[in-house]
Amino acid sequence: MTQNSGGAAGGSADNATDSGDATAPPRMPVAANTGAALAVGLDLQVAPVPARQVRSWALWDWATQPYNSVILTFIFTALYLTTDVFLPADVASLPDDAPAKVAGLADLASGFGFAIFLAGLVILVLAPVLGQRADRAGSRKAGLLLYTILLVASMGALFFVQGQPSYFVLGAALVAIGSVFSELAGVNYNAMLVQVSTKKTIGRVSGLGWGLGYIGGIVALVLVVVAYSADWFGLPQEDGLPFRIVAVGCAIWTIIFAIPIFVFVPELPAVRSVGPKVGFFASYAVLVKDIAQLYRESRHTFWFLVASAVYRDGLAGVFAFGAIIASGTFGFKFLEVVAFGIAANLVAGVSTIISGRFDDRFGPRAVILFSLVGLVVAGTGVFALHDAGKIVFWIGGLALCLFVGPAQTASRSLLARVSPTGREGEIFGLYATTGRAASFISPGLWSLFIAIAGAQYWGILGIVLVVAVGLVLMLFVKLPDLRAQAVAE
Repeated sequence: MTQNSGGAAGGSADNATDSGDATAPPRMPVAANTGAALAVGLDLQVAPVPARQVRSWALWDWATQPYNSVILTFIFTALYLTTDVFLPADVASLPDDAPAKVAGLADLASGFGFAIFLAGLVILVLAPVLGQRADRAGSRKAGLLLYTILLVASMGALFFVQGQPSYFVLGAALVAIGSVFSELAGVNYNAMLVQVSTKKTIGRVSGLGWGLGYIGGIVALVLVVVAYSADWFGLPQEDGLPFRIVAVGCAIWTIIFAIPIFVFVPELPAVRSVGPKVGFFASYAVLVKDIAQLYRESRHTFWFLVASAVYRDGLAGVFAFGAIIASGTFGFKFLEVVAFGIAANLVAGVSTIISGRFDDRFGPRAVILFSLVGLVVAGTGVFALHDAGKIVFWIGGLALCLFVGPAQTASRSLLARVSPTGREGEIFGLYATTGRAASFISPGLWSLFIAIAGAQYWGILGIVLVVAVGLVLMLFVKLPDLRAQAVAE
């Protein structure tokens, strides 16, 4: 199925000559108050896109997915870093339902959430300016290479997180640092979407990238299951050595599969004339002026950034804490967590690839709203029925995964469709301030709700609340017609 989808997206890109545009210019987003046409990055893409470039770009999602699936969500964090391995020996030896042990595990979950919260603040400060500077320098691919290397280093360093309480802070810090580099790399990667798609194919190409990421997560999790079933191939299990080896394996995976994007997708030069270069800190002053200009010229883009900053934080919370909830609240054991992870990635991957076509047909806003409603309903059900057992999480959790991927890919394609020419990196930098793998609102509410209620399942309500607020905000965002057929008219 992955190959067929890739062929469809790549083939569409190859054939996307936009011949109909020769007689009737496409309808572009307009400046908020003037009605004047506002050029967006996709307007520069008038030639066919080689299928190899499309697939090479999409493969980066596959390359970095083990960080999200194996380390952040299902294996390293949920089954190692936030387990009783990192509790004092006297507490870890207590029965699972002992109040002291329950409180200790909740503290680990809350502490991990706080680390991700701090990482979100770093992203908030750095992402927009670094994206802006990449636009001005024409260095998106160079930035992607740098942050991919740093992400690999963060994963590799997890080898040194031994299974002892004194190593918990190191482990939480490295995972949080990895989320920073993952998000900063994603700024440049997302900005490159306009290089490998046209107005007619952007939904499918964006969906292909997300879909390949989820499918890659399945393959990575299956490899972990094979290793676990083979008793970790005889590795000694003291101090969490198998989990530490898995982290190194994720780093190697990323190195291998990230190569094509750097070989086959070209770097774009700086697009706009920027005058004298400015220093890093002076870039913040430039950023403020550019945000004001964005508000004047493309107000719908500005308000979408605000709304998506909220609901995408909720999406990040689903991934960051989903497996922790499965293990801590619903009592999933190792193989159950991994089996759920495989099923979740399969559901998310298929729904995401399919949703790319709905994106092109009905527009990304419709896909986003439908997905957010589904997330609120499914999340509320998991919270309200948590006492009913594991079946609740199997049904509700997979329902969440059904809607998360389409919301993510439609958000990316929507922003690429409305980003002004030459400012894609800066706009996606703003987009990343509360982005994909963990910003600060959801982790903050996750930790706060757990701390107040004293039970882990209350964190679910914090995540649902974030998604619901984002849904309400998105209802008020008015956008031009972004459907592919509208572009062709």
